[in-house]
Amino acid sequence: MHIEPRVTEYTVCPLPEGDINASGFTITVAYRGRDLWAVLRHRWCLGTDGEGDYESVPSEREDEWLAGHRFALDDALQLAAEHVLKLTVNGWTVADALAAAERRSTR
Repeated sequence: MHIEPRVTEYTVCPLPEGDINASGFTITVAYRGRDLWAVLRHRWCLGTDGEGDYESVPSEREDEWLAGHRFALDDALQLAAEHVLKLTVNGWTVADALAAAERRSTR
């Protein structure tokens, strides 16, 4: 029997792997069935309007909400890549976090 692996999640993070600040500057693209993907930051789901909404349990999601928060894989990855660069965590931008990573790597 041959079992085909299935990719169900991608991590989009501009910081180096293992960086102490990476979890705050990470967006996940997660498979949600029917060839559609969600763009997530923690439990917040990015919509077509560029705003994040709390992703409720599946039984509480309306068709209209799903239509605005599910994407084809290429679109979801593009949206995640664009949005991750706009994140601010505790007043730090991605540029601040990258500069801190660079300083730590040169010590």
